[in-house]
Amino acid sequence: MTLRIKFLLFVTIIHVVLIALAAQVRTVNPVLFVAAEALLLLSLWLTAQLYRGFVRPLELIAAGTAAIQAKDFSMKFVPVGQREMDHLIDVYNHMMEALRNERVSRHEKSFLLERLIQASPAGILILDFEGQIAGVNAAAERFLGQRAPELLGQLPAALPGPWGAALGALAENQPQSLRLSGLQTYRAHVAHFLDRGFTRRFIVLEELTTELIQQEKEAYGKLIRMMSHEINNSIGAINSILHSFHHYAPQLAPTDQPDFTQALDVSIARNTQLANFIANFAQLVRLPPPEPRPTEMHALLRGICRLLQPQSEERRIRWHLTLPSAPLVVSLDAQQLEQALLNVAKNALEAIGHDGNVWVRTAADPPTVVIENDGPGLTPEVSRRLFTPFFSTKRDGQGIGLTLVRDVLLAHGFRFELVTSPRGTTAFTVWLVPAA
Repeated sequence: MTLRIKFLLFVTIIHVVLIALAAQVRTVNPVLFVAAEALLLLSLWLTAQLYRGFVRPLELIAAGTAAIQAKDFSMKFVPVGQREMDHLIDVYNHMMEALRNERVSRHEKSFLLERLIQASPAGILILDFEGQIAGVNAAAERFLGQRAPELLGQLPAALPGPWGAALGALAENQPQSLRLSGLQTYRAHVAHFLDRGFTRRFIVLEELTTELIQQEKEAYGKLIRMMSHEINNSIGAINSILHSFHHYAPQLAPTDQPDFTQALDVSIARNTQLANFIANFAQLVRLPPPEPRPTEMHALLRGICRLLQPQSEERRIRWHLTLPSAPLVVSLDAQQLEQALLNVAKNALEAIGHDGNVWVRTAADPPTVVIENDGPGLTPEVSRRLFTPFFSTKRDGQGIGLTLVRDVLLAHGFRFELVTSPRGTTAFTVWLVPAA
């Protein structure tokens, strides 16, 4: 039973009693009856006034409560001319104004935070109370190579590839560096925030690839320039002296002349090889900026295939070119990219050894080149160190081939990857469009 019904029931009972008492004195004392009737009318008028003053606050309180439940903080009341009621209305209006301002402020801050997260160059993964991914920004999608719908609801440790193991081992407030595929390097750290009084965590991924590559180039560039200067100066002087010794060969006994000449030639040849060895490193340091021009990629790839055909035939390695009839024209530095793809193709031949296949294919949307081979796949340890300067799996390798490829493609702004597929083939893929 509501308070209003109780009030109406109470005043009804009181007035019924008053009417019954007035009826009893109507014949006995007319004067008292008239006075009772006047008192009854006054009571009815006062009851009506009291009801209006009593019910009106209840109606306002009910309307205000409904507005709060509906989270409608724009409803306000006007004063009704009653001091107590006007004070209540004033308090309510101030409260609603404060709630509305707080709501608008929180909405604006939340909107700003969402925009900052989406625009951030750092990847951000927001986890729910169970540790599953509940939010992800565009940078994190790009780093992880998956779209948001595929990531939402997953545990970080369950992500495919090296990301799962790396993110699953993260500890809060202990940033870690992650090197993936020998090229991309990231710093990841975990922190937490409070949501409705409970702790939630988030993961921040920062890409360090460009900065680290620049630092690497500056470090080994200084070393190579110093070594190249000193070694080339020494080799030039030594070879000049060795060539001069050839003039003394006729002065020796005929039986000693062949050994003397052979020793000089071997020394000169070894010095020349050392000079070429240093020149290869110097070329890596002195790589000029690319000069892009429209280039037909199919003609460039056919030229690389023809160049490597003799040694491919010796090793019984077959080339399979899947090139559409329509030309694929891309703006790039043809000389630099040809050298980079030539290094990739040579690595494919060396990976196969003998009796294998190399597939070359392209796509137009987006412009893409893939060089794939069926040689032994890459181990996880090797994959993490690919494109690292001076790292090589070959016994006599210098470790600059893939480094040169990396620098050429990064200078063009092209994205690329070298991975072993589940079926066992290893593919080098280059997207011939500047990375976003």
